[in-house]
Amino acid sequence: MTYTPTTGCPGTALVIGEALVDVVIHPGEEPREIPGGSPANVALGLSRLGRDAELTCWIGTDARGAAIRAHLEASGVRLAPGSDGAARTSTAQATIGADRAATYVFDLDWNPPFPQHDDAPVLVHTGSIAAVLEPGAATVRRALEEHRATATVCYDPNARPQLMGEPAAARATAESLIALSDLVKCSDEDVTWLYGVDASSDEALEAVLRGWLDLGAALVVVTRGKRGALALSASGQRVEVPADPAVVVADTVGAGDSFMGGLEDGLWCEDLVGADRREALRSIDAATLERVVRHAAAIADITVSRAGANPPTRAELV
Repeated sequence: MTYTPTTGCPGTALVIGEALVDVVIHPGEEPREIPGGSPANVALGLSRLGRDAELTCWIGTDARGAAIRAHLEASGVRLAPGSDGAARTSTAQATIGADRAATYVFDLDWNPPFPQHDDAPVLVHTGSIAAVLEPGAATVRRALEEHRATATVCYDPNARPQLMGEPAAARATAESLIALSDLVKCSDEDVTWLYGVDASSDEALEAVLRGWLDLGAALVVVTRGKRGALALSASGQRVEVPADPAVVVADTVGAGDSFMGGLEDGLWCEDLVGADRREALRSIDAATLERVVRHAAAIADITVSRAGANPPTRAELV
């Protein structure tokens, strides 16, 4: 199924989180600088799918900041006022290994303004570094608390061990944000690092996910690489969507972010975003949940088939 841009409710998505420059290093090639950052990639993906997306971030007015702004605005993402107040624009060095997966080294500053809106967003997204790195993490939490009254809250822990300290502390932070969230998406690698479990075991993985539902999430989804995606809901649904073996992977940069944006867009298309739709989301049926997860997987498949965090437009999904 391909959703149309106007399917579901109108409204704005507020994304709050880091925008930075990925310095991408492929074996034997010169480094390339590509605008990125997990939340920025989510905002970009939503906008390319026809959603009204605003990003609260923390970039500089330097050349890298200008490149990020141009990259996002070219796809329709609006930067919130004050998002360019940083002394310098943050970077993430992404080294692509022989398995086409990326490892990261970061140079970050995170102190965004509190997002101000005349019209309340119907969806709020955060995650990754923005949710744990102070002083901005406190701003992120306050934004989730204040917008929960009107918006579906979406969170992706997107663990970065080199930035997040000890797993126990990061786990406590993640669980406090999960308790505020309606939709939580993670990878099996996130679960392994945060909980020290063997995420290749469905039993161990599902025990963690069900714990997140007990904290208050309506829907939890985990990506498992070649094993595909698994979704569990507060309504008791369990849906697995297999990976497409025909997809040729260029690299995995932005794959999880594209998947997350696809989940959010799918829920939007199903008229399941906004605080007034919270109970409907909690009661999601299996067929609807499978449509949403398959939609997210199709979007991520396109992203991994080309270099960098380059999510598709809706026209590319046809």
